[in-house]
Amino acid sequence: MLSDQSANRPVLPHLDNFDFLPVFDAFDEGIIITDTCGRILFYNEAQASIDDLRPANVIGKRVADIYRLDWHDSMIFRCLEADTPIFGRLFFYRTCKGKLANTIHSVFPLHLNGALAGAICFVKNYNLLEKVISGFSTLSPSTPPELANGTRYQFSDIMGVENSILHALTMARLAAESSSPVMLFGETGSGKEMFAQSIHNYSPRRENPFVGINCAAIPDTLLEGLLFGTVKGAFTGAIDKRGLFEQANGGTLFLDEINSMPIALQSKLLRVLQEKKIRRVGASGEVPVSLKIISSVNIPPHKAIRERQLRMDLYYRLAVVYIAIPPLREQPEGIETLARHFIYKNNLALGKKVCAVSEPVMQFFRTYHWPGNVRELEHLIEGAMNTIGPDMTLRISHLPPHLLLHQIRDEGPPLHVMPVDRPATSPVEKTDSPNFGTAPPGAGVRDLRERRQEQERKMIDDALRTAGGNVSSAARMLNVSRQLIHYKMRKYGLRRQAYRGSIENDPIG
Repeated sequence: MLSDQSANRPVLPHLDNFDFLPVFDAFDEGIIITDTCGRILFYNEAQASIDDLRPANVIGKRVADIYRLDWHDSMIFRCLEADTPIFGRLFFYRTCKGKLANTIHSVFPLHLNGALAGAICFVKNYNLLEKVISGFSTLSPSTPPELANGTRYQFSDIMGVENSILHALTMARLAAESSSPVMLFGETGSGKEMFAQSIHNYSPRRENPFVGINCAAIPDTLLEGLLFGTVKGAFTGAIDKRGLFEQANGGTLFLDEINSMPIALQSKLLRVLQEKKIRRVGASGEVPVSLKIISSVNIPPHKAIRERQLRMDLYYRLAVVYIAIPPLREQPEGIETLARHFIYKNNLALGKKVCAVSEPVMQFFRTYHWPGNVRELEHLIEGAMNTIGPDMTLRISHLPPHLLLHQIRDEGPPLHVMPVDRPATSPVEKTDSPNFGTAPPGAGVRDLRERRQEQERKMIDDALRTAGGNVSSAARMLNVSRQLIHYKMRKYGLRRQAYRGSIENDPIG
């Protein structure tokens, strides 16, 4: 146990002299820095807003003096006592003035010359997080306005001319007519949310709410309470709160990237689907729900099942109707239509007058592999139009240089934005590539990228195994940030449970 006797340990000296403090002050999330005795050395404005306190009245005081909790109950104490980080823990507390805060804590020990010197605590306002749960997509300035049911998109907003995308749209319209669950498969940026909202708006439930959640964006420890709700007294500071199932009752619940949901929680979800009843965390009774479930996966379901990211029985329950959304690289004819659309949107949003696209740009669009799919195309065109100046034709020179790994000569007649007869394709300038003329443009680029990604995944996997699943240690081994490791883990489907056991065994904060 820690006490004031720990004062003989080194204390962070002269924090006011550190250059990073102004940066911390500008953070949108709360930050608290303490010494080993729990004395508050730094307290930013965002934390002051969460607590409804003034930093000047907090600095220098102990955590137990500011918050209505025992020092031993605080996340900061637990971090200091174990000298180990705490990630994404849901934590309720009251301030000395009685303000109830519903937060997510991440706490990290600070060391000075190899000895424990204090802790830094990052605090997110959970109530603010809830407000953005169903609006997790990146939307352009000219995105359709939100409807009363919480959606923005309808089938008329989804464009495509290829048979594959038209088939997916036909299946989606048919699936909207019943209450059967629908599973969408599509790569990141392929438009899964647009499909989900369109299905809802085409269904008999269109007048009722649409609620969406990205399972990959919410910490594992928060998902159950978020989905099913909580009751007062379930744990310290818990309040009566409806979960997303109750909020979506009568309408549609969209579970995006469900393969990121913990396996243990997937079993509880399976029971909800079978019984059509939910039980709030800490409740003794059940609440009946009636809603349509739309889920999505960003990797092939059979791969998710094989890698134990998705329960097989849950897959069969959710994929009553299975719709595969084709990636953009498989829609070469649709790229032209989408390009026209995004140019039109950005002309309105940015006050531009772009009326044409050079044929070399269009040729590049048709041969590029589009790892980010439609979202990448949209953002690419938006970025290019921000730098186009008075030019009315989108040219190769306006595109980001890192994309142009094979040379393209910007010449030839423009491709008009408005529908006209397609001009003849201009020749692509030869390069020194050994397979030029026999391999499709960009093939070597894809091979290189795939090899690099394989190597990167192996390095991260090896580091996590060596560190026993400790992300901070793995980040130090690789000399990168912890945030980057978390991003790469999500990208490559690496789950911490595989390295240090199930999260169920972790103590609950």
